[in-house]
Amino acid sequence: MHYRKTQYGFEWGNAKIKRYFDDEKRGWVTLGIETDKHPNGIQICITKTGKVRIHSNGGEWVPPNKATPAD
Repeated sequence: MHYRKTQYGFEWGNAKIKRYFDDEKRGWVTLGIETDKHPNGIQICITKTGKVRIHSNGGEWVPPNKATPAD
């Protein structure tokens, strides 16, 4: 399995995990995961209180228990 540390993250096999942005003063970080099959990847935003938001090309992911029920 390929593994390599990079300046802002690491590579694990075909996946590239990177720290895109952060604000130490406000306490949040945005991480990204990219692969050859998903070059635009996903963004994972984490706040100092532990709130997690996940975004991709399709918009923001909403956990099933918080999704609006279908009619």
